[in-house]
Amino acid sequence: MTYTPNLDRYTLMEYRRCGRSGLKLPLISLGLWQNFGHVDVAENFRKTLHTAFDAGITHFDLANNYGPPPGSAEENFGRILHQDFRSLRDELIISTKAGYEMWPGPYGDFGSKKYLVSSLDQSLQRMRLDYVDIFYHHRPDPETPLEETMAALDLIVRQGKALYVGISNYKPAEAEKAIALLQQLGTPCLIHQPKYSMLERWVEEGLLDLLEDKGVGCIPFSPLAQGLLTNKYLSGVPADSRVAKSHGTLKAAQLTSEMLEKIKGLNKIAQNRSQSLAQMAIAWLLKDTRITSVLIGASKPEQVTDAVQAGRNINFSPDELNEIEVILSKN
Repeated sequence: MTYTPNLDRYTLMEYRRCGRSGLKLPLISLGLWQNFGHVDVAENFRKTLHTAFDAGITHFDLANNYGPPPGSAEENFGRILHQDFRSLRDELIISTKAGYEMWPGPYGDFGSKKYLVSSLDQSLQRMRLDYVDIFYHHRPDPETPLEETMAALDLIVRQGKALYVGISNYKPAEAEKAIALLQQLGTPCLIHQPKYSMLERWVEEGLLDLLEDKGVGCIPFSPLAQGLLTNKYLSGVPADSRVAKSHGTLKAAQLTSEMLEKIKGLNKIAQNRSQSLAQMAIAWLLKDTRITSVLIGASKPEQVTDAVQAGRNINFSPDELNEIEVILSKN
């Protein structure tokens, strides 16, 4: 099957400037953390990528360890990229990361220059690319000096292996230091990728204010709390859900009776807004203009189509916001 992209794709998506850079990202970006590994169905995730690009999603986010097995998401993405998107490379923002364990021994984890440079070289080989658009340090390293880690990111840009760099999972104090170091090196931090959703809100305790002040973009991951903020679990656990997968990262123990009550309450608000719960959860993040893009995951093309609709209604009334806070504050 030859892929022909939707000619109207750029009229379907809004794009926001990333901090004070020249780069714009779509309101919705697609992450390949789950569902794109060798354990998954190739034709399904190929169609998911087509559906995303047809809807104006130009940003695809990976990491060295995405799969499973680790590395397989990059391999699969690289194959589809060259099969279907080869002539469209300049219309794509491709990001990858390193920071979690990828290979045995002292050089396959965390934040040394040795690990970051080697990992990106491997990622480029898997995706068959000369460069990525964004390269992230995936998590802080308590043992490697931050100066070394940020110098590695600077080196990677100067080598032409990445156009921009970012950080992920950095708390405010760590992020502030990293941003300052990169600025001094002459390679500004483009973007921060934190875990942020209605159910996990630590970024509101200083990080968002910091990013706004420093002109750094923000792209939350897990906006749906790995599927909790959807209608998927309102009537039990579906066989194809993350909870049901043996290799899934969402565990049944997280589906407490209290959590289900919150989900049901939020779902009622979403219905009154003529949105699905997933759409409302994404819109709730996008209501804040400090959020550049929201990074979604998808196990099927229909989930991408549903998520994209969130961008059409990101305005909330004071009453809606108050009602949401009341539900979320319940124990």
